[in-house]
Amino acid sequence: MTRSPEPEGAEPENGAAPVLEVTDLAVRYGRIQALHGISLTVAPGELVTLLGANGAGKSTTMRALSGLVHPARGRIFFEGRDITGMAAHDRVKAGIVQVPEGRRVFPGMTVQENLDMGCHGRKFDDKDSYRSTLDYVFELFPRLAERRKQMGGTMSGGEQQMLAIGRALMARPKLLLLDEPSMGLAPMVIQQIFSIIAKIHEEGTTILLVEQNAQQALSRSDRGYVLETGNVTISGEGRALLKDPAIRAAYLGVA
Repeated sequence: MTRSPEPEGAEPENGAAPVLEVTDLAVRYGRIQALHGISLTVAPGELVTLLGANGAGKSTTMRALSGLVHPARGRIFFEGRDITGMAAHDRVKAGIVQVPEGRRVFPGMTVQENLDMGCHGRKFDDKDSYRSTLDYVFELFPRLAERRKQMGGTMSGGEQQMLAIGRALMARPKLLLLDEPSMGLAPMVIQQIFSIIAKIHEEGTTILLVEQNAQQALSRSDRGYVLETGNVTISGEGRALLKDPAIRAAYLGVA
């Protein structure tokens, strides 16, 4: 565990070449400096958590990675390719797919139509490939299969989160970005959502997770980074971070 940002080009502890490598990433909103030059890596098959309080820069990081904001400086590499200037829709085609904060399902579309929107811009080899992906999503989320004709806007918050994750999986992501998946959900539903995230990870999907629920996130993560006011202040293995007194005091209410 380290209490400073990783050096540029640093690789994950398992030694694998990173799927995602971010070096000295800085983002401004006008005169406001949201990120001050963060560096992080995600290796193939890892679940990495980005932890921080409100206003720490977590969602700004996700927006920069998905191409929705342009960095003031720094570089983003995906599978060894510099994608810093790549458009957001091209990042989806390349395999970077985000589940945004607040879910943002299409309320006037059915569950099935929402899932099909996840395929927009992605090419399936044949109908069997589409069907196998859809079956995988329905296996993960049986409730979506039961309610495939229901309008997305009439579903509960937990069901909408399932739909948002399922929609992202329909794009067959190489890197899944999850932004605050537990926000606004009941404790029982949070447990269910994190169990599903763990299953997706165990089946080989690489995940970068932004979350405030330290216990749920870090206990399932390979590694984690802590953001404070736009800077990475601590990084290390997920379970090791959970034992850190500063993390426990700040995020678990334990002195």
